[in-house]
Amino acid sequence: MADFRIVLVGPKFPGNVGAIARSMANFGLRDLVLVNPSCELDDDAFRRAKHGSFILEEARIVSSIDEALEGCFLVAGTSGVTTKGDSNYTRIPVPVREFAEGARGYEEKIAFIFGREDIGLLQEELEHCDVLVWVPTGDEFPILNLSHAATIVMYEMYQADHVPRKSLPANREQKERLFSTFDDLMDEVGYPVNRRNGTRVMFRRMMGRSIPSEYEFRTIMGVIGDAVRIIRNGKPWEKKDRA
Repeated sequence: MADFRIVLVGPKFPGNVGAIARSMANFGLRDLVLVNPSCELDDDAFRRAKHGSFILEEARIVSSIDEALEGCFLVAGTSGVTTKGDSNYTRIPVPVREFAEGARGYEEKIAFIFGREDIGLLQEELEHCDVLVWVPTGDEFPILNLSHAATIVMYEMYQADHVPRKSLPANREQKERLFSTFDDLMDEVGYPVNRRNGTRVMFRRMMGRSIPSEYEFRTIMGVIGDAVRIIRNGKPWEKKDRA
């Protein structure tokens, strides 16, 4: 199975943490990080964890999301609330099964962030995410219990991981080059400074949702890179100049 980290932000109930540890053991995961938990890993947590007790023993407790995400490249936040319009791009999720299918063969560590049982993830926490995923449910009661939602996400990722992917996704270095070149493009066109961060987040989310293949990366990178060079040099590059 691919390399995943489960990150719980401010969990309030030890039983939920224990149940998540149990599911992690079921699906071959063991990397659990708690960010400022509001509960202790008490006897209830270990009772619920059962055969996953070793995961609770190894779990790391940190004080910030930045610390929790160290070593991860793709960050998937989870949300039980979907956004109908396109303007609030920080709240537009993709179904977890769709994300799982696109992530087959992903070589970098993926972090899944789950929010608090009552209010979920705050806006500033969502901005750490490359993509938001959600578990489709009925409209009347859309919010799942934390441990149930985490288990479904792990199940979908496990299932998809056992189906070969036709093409390899772009790796960490390639995607960082793409984001850097996109920043260069905003510089060259004089994109308003006060809108750059939001646009940068939107572009990262778009790439996170699509999980581009290496071929798709090279195509997008070529177009954006050429645009930057043309603006800087004042003329299109000739074919002989292209590496």
